[in-house]
Amino acid sequence: MAAEVEVVIEKSCHTTGEGPHWDERTQTLLYVDINDGYVHRWSPETGKDEKHKFGKYTSYTSCSLVVPCKKGGYLVSVGTSVCHFDWDTKKLTTLQTVDKGKETRINDGKCDASGRLWFATMGLEKTPAVVNKHQGSLFSLEIDGSVKKHIEGVSISNGFAWTADNKTMYYIDSIPRKVFGYNFDIKTGTMMATFFLLFINERVVVDLGRDDTIPTLAFPDGMTIDTDGKLWVACFYAGKVFRFDPETGKQIGAIDVPAKRTTSCCFGGKNFDEMYITCSLYGVTEDELKETPLAGSVFRATGLGAKGTPAPVYEG
Repeated sequence: MAAEVEVVIEKSCHTTGEGPHWDERTQTLLYVDINDGYVHRWSPETGKDEKHKFGKYTSYTSCSLVVPCKKGGYLVSVGTSVCHFDWDTKKLTTLQTVDKGKETRINDGKCDASGRLWFATMGLEKTPAVVNKHQGSLFSLEIDGSVKKHIEGVSISNGFAWTADNKTMYYIDSIPRKVFGYNFDIKTGTMMATFFLLFINERVVVDLGRDDTIPTLAFPDGMTIDTDGKLWVACFYAGKVFRFDPETGKQIGAIDVPAKRTTSCCFGGKNFDEMYITCSLYGVTEDELKETPLAGSVFRATGLGAKGTPAPVYEG
């Protein structure tokens, strides 16, 4: 592909830019700055980048996801809580809190086609991509407001995507450097098909550790899916968004990003043929900053030869 990449919001994140979500209703890009606890809303029409701060990472008030609600406002994560946020009044209402008594935080989240939110926790970072392993769990916030736990022992939860027929859910745990696939039931919100209630139907669809063209230190992070069913995975420490065929596990394309610590991506724009890409400034050394001075910015890639679909919103 001959993608063109431009910076659209220069150095807007002081720590880790993440969770991009294109809001079709308002034609704005939502994203977060995790460690500083900011949620952003950027308009490409006006160039205005609004933001609101919830708190500091050291007091467990990181913000790692933002998703619009059908009834108005946004779902955001604050530490280990999923909350409703009214941008106009700045009112924050806690809906559910998970992992009580554990040193974790929520990391990444998206809604499936039925409008339930999927999110997961991870151990607190000591340095970028270094955590106490297997401390997190994968949850869903149902439309009725209840929470379900689906998987335990997650290290760094990232990347959600579903096939167009809603029969497969893709999910990333960054530490093993793998993208997993699960049979999925959209009606019940069940991601783990079982055989005699004993065996989890989990399969590896992409293994970054087996691809010699991907840097050894690269970790799969945020992810999206295009209308052809191909996965786009932002890879931390690689400075790239790779396109993978989940049927073969093979890399079939890549976007070069002028920032090494690439974190996530989403399709957006009026025709959903643009890709917005976030990255991290957290832990960047002086030498790395000289090499990639745009670290902490938000980028837009065009000319992809692919497009996405509107991201689901929370229906509750």
